[in-house]
Amino acid sequence: MSKKSNVFNYIKVTLLAFVLALSYILFIVPNNFAPAGLNGIATMVQYKLGFSIGYFSLIINVPLCILAYFYVNKDFALKTLVFSLAYSLFYLILQQINLSSFIYDAGNVDTLFPCLVAGLISGFIYGICFRANASTGGSDIISKYVSKRKPNLNYFWITFTINAVVALISFFVYGTEVNGVMTYSYKPVCLCVIYCFIASFVGNYILKGYVLAYRFIIVTEHADEIEKEIIEKLKHTATRVKAQGSYTHKDKDMLICIVNKHQIVDCKLMLKKYDKTFITVDPISETIGNFKKIK
Repeated sequence: MSKKSNVFNYIKVTLLAFVLALSYILFIVPNNFAPAGLNGIATMVQYKLGFSIGYFSLIINVPLCILAYFYVNKDFALKTLVFSLAYSLFYLILQQINLSSFIYDAGNVDTLFPCLVAGLISGFIYGICFRANASTGGSDIISKYVSKRKPNLNYFWITFTINAVVALISFFVYGTEVNGVMTYSYKPVCLCVIYCFIASFVGNYILKGYVLAYRFIIVTEHADEIEKEIIEKLKHTATRVKAQGSYTHKDKDMLICIVNKHQIVDCKLMLKKYDKTFITVDPISETIGNFKKIK
């Protein structure tokens, strides 16, 4: 990775930290529910004891980032540390600013809406951070460490277990006292679960990407003609591999070609006219490497 690209990633995680801190101030804290992971615990601690999420995040994430530096990945640990420090700083600053005009306090009416908005924002941040080899800290570091030490343990299930514990605890934390009797509601638990689901769904979508192109694998006896058409009509190229049929043991050529989404129909029509040609098509969400543009 170039130095310029690395600097951009640090700037990016810093800006994302600001967005997450703002999301907590505007949507999560005013509506009394715990989000995912250790930040959910921080939110509950602030609700019960008044101890700021910003300070709690520092106390938890700095040691975890040090652990990640030595036992997970140095680049991952440093970027996560920058995110955690920026998040804590921005949260503490925003906490001192009067943002009452912008806060979404749903009361007991439509708490689901701030939960949905916060989940979407968090999922977007999770996805972008992971693509930059960073994280928002907390349970993400723990999950990555455990999955590295115990590869047979699924990263998803580690994170799910932590979030499930947070959701369970929130049932008791957000109870209210009525006439000296504590009453509890499943509402905070449901909001936590919905938040986790949306954040995970959006984060995974961004992390895995969407279909950018399609890969054609073409087994044919007309490789020269097809290659020429791919270059001239589609403005792409292909990789040719020598192959042999398992049944006939005849030598054939296999072409691997990636085309844009809007070219898939043109490519199929182009290939239909060739006999003794077998084709498979797969969606591609990402390509990595340096390619020269065909003129």
